[in-house]
Amino acid sequence: MIKVAILGATGYTALESIKHLLRHPNVEIVAVTSRQEGNTPVSSVHPSLVARLDLPLEDLKPEEIAQRADVVFCCLPHCASASVVPTLLDAGSKVVDLSADYRLDNAPTYQEWYGQPHIDSDRLGKTVYGLPELFRSQIAGSTLVANPGCYATAAILPLAPLIKAGLIESDDIIIDAKSGVSGAGRNPKLMAHYPECNESLSPYNVGRHRHTPEIEQIIARHATTQPEVIFTPQLAPMDRGILATIYAKPASGVTEKHIDDAWQQAYGQEHFIRLVDHLPGTKDTVDTNFCDLTARLVRGRLILISSLDNLVKGAAGAAVQNLNCMHALPETTGLL
Repeated sequence: MIKVAILGATGYTALESIKHLLRHPNVEIVAVTSRQEGNTPVSSVHPSLVARLDLPLEDLKPEEIAQRADVVFCCLPHCASASVVPTLLDAGSKVVDLSADYRLDNAPTYQEWYGQPHIDSDRLGKTVYGLPELFRSQIAGSTLVANPGCYATAAILPLAPLIKAGLIESDDIIIDAKSGVSGAGRNPKLMAHYPECNESLSPYNVGRHRHTPEIEQIIARHATTQPEVIFTPQLAPMDRGILATIYAKPASGVTEKHIDDAWQQAYGQEHFIRLVDHLPGTKDTVDTNFCDLTARLVRGRLILISSLDNLVKGAAGAAVQNLNCMHALPETTGLL
């Protein structure tokens, strides 16, 4: 059995990770940690876990966690993961980091977007980015995987194969993505307060959302010129889900069939990517690890649409998929 610890176990992505790992036939959850809740059962914070997982929430040192766990799901806040990951790795644990601390390639970019220096900057640019559909071979041999951001996953999956094939111009990409309120995390925020978000659709962090450099960095690996992305996230009055609508200029002569063929070549054998003819909605992918893709060509513009669950394919499901990849297990194990 693969022994797994969950750090920062009180949040939404941690709960989602626990739910998937509980049905994973090769995994045993051996520790759940929190600095806030004291030595209480995790089921007291997440009542859906009553009679399913009653481990106590513990405030453990990284060395203590590594003594118990083969793999650690690090669900700590951004800028906190990097303080524990080096010790976990040195002690022999593998880590799937669900924060943004190892997604970016260099320290200056991290400091610009996250507001403080990176304390483990030597690993930036060397850590595998955890999208198995694009980086499976690197993930398989890794001890540290940077789990992607939810918006980034919804944007990168449709864009990367098309940029690689030269079907779209990489310097003029507009991403309009709407997310459920769970994407804001569990800690109270005014924008996620019920009277603020109910029956309202609102943009936020326009031009300064932290997934922007992540998106540009990953699609740049498939481009011949530096991509330029305008990304507008919007908060939708629903619990979960992301619907991304992406506008791109096609190369000369490109048709919808060229797009479909490129996606088919890249993802035709991928279990968790569904290439659909209809216009997908968030309910199509809720509670699953699927990402649904479709494309339309309208008045000389390509419109790419992707739908996924921000807590599953956009976070916990991807983490479980990465764990499976790291251990040569079928990537569908424990996932819907």
